[in-house]
Amino acid sequence: MSEHGEMNGDANGVAAGQCNGGAAGSPGAAHHRFTFSEKPSMDDIRRLQAEFTDERDWNQFHQPRNLLLALIGEVGEVAELFQWRGETAEGLPDWNVAEREQLEHELSDVLIYLLELAEKCHVDLPQAVLRKMALNRLKYPVSKAFGSAKKYTEFKD
Repeated sequence: MSEHGEMNGDANGVAAGQCNGGAAGSPGAAHHRFTFSEKPSMDDIRRLQAEFTDERDWNQFHQPRNLLLALIGEVGEVAELFQWRGETAEGLPDWNVAEREQLEHELSDVLIYLLELAEKCHVDLPQAVLRKMALNRLKYPVSKAFGSAKKYTEFKD
């Protein structure tokens, strides 16, 4: 769909796909977390897709409803890659290069459509994420949610 430019390492010099330190599990436990590249940003990707769409005069087809349906289709293509595989470890060590490349393509399509849908709906997605995370912190306080898969409505006061 769109070229995203070259991926570079993050501000700490960690290349895309490498691990860096972070806390997870029990307090003080070391856990390596995957990190994304700093560039391109979400707005860079949105702009690249807008240019791609404008060059082809596709805005007439890229209205919110159409983008939502395309997004759902792409999520289905991601699901198809996982169908019948059973659980797999983080990092997908049992996937071959071609399978990983296909996953990259499909996840990229999902992100592109999501960002374009947010743009067409005038949703500032990074700010919306910050607001949603604040709400999630209230609904899932560490004291009640730590180590639990329960929905917030199941927590006892």
